[in-house]
Amino acid sequence: MTAGGMKRLQDELKRLKSVERPGIIQAIAEARAHGDLSENAEYHSAKERQAIIEARIAEIEDKISRAEVIDPSKLSGNSVMFGATIRVVDEDTDEEATYQIVGSDESDIKAGRLSITSPLARALIGKKKGESVEVKTPKGARSYELLDVRFK
Repeated sequence: MTAGGMKRLQDELKRLKSVERPGIIQAIAEARAHGDLSENAEYHSAKERQAIIEARIAEIEDKISRAEVIDPSKLSGNSVMFGATIRVVDEDTDEEATYQIVGSDESDIKAGRLSITSPLARALIGKKKGESVEVKTPKGARSYELLDVRFK
């Protein structure tokens, strides 16, 4: 993953541990104070939320422990690889788009971060400027030309 993706995961983990976890503990304590736990919807809801938060904390800690952070600015070359910022044009509509190829946990197509596991990224890996690829999408096959490859 990129350094930005790692930072976002670390920030989410910090928020979950310092804000969400204490908040849910407080909610459970308040729900317990209302009496009979077997018929207490607030208590059961809070316990369910606690389980979701704890599962997400465990998931993020696992991802962070196994992650390899790659700094795209230290990469070079003229072919597409993880971390590259690419500019492509749809050969049918002439629409241009710029994406950075990132890990699946940090992808956000609206922010221009394309998952390495996406069909477009997989098709472009190893390609050089000027090459074309055909990608199967839910709307049918699309052709893209690679206009630029940068590492920043």
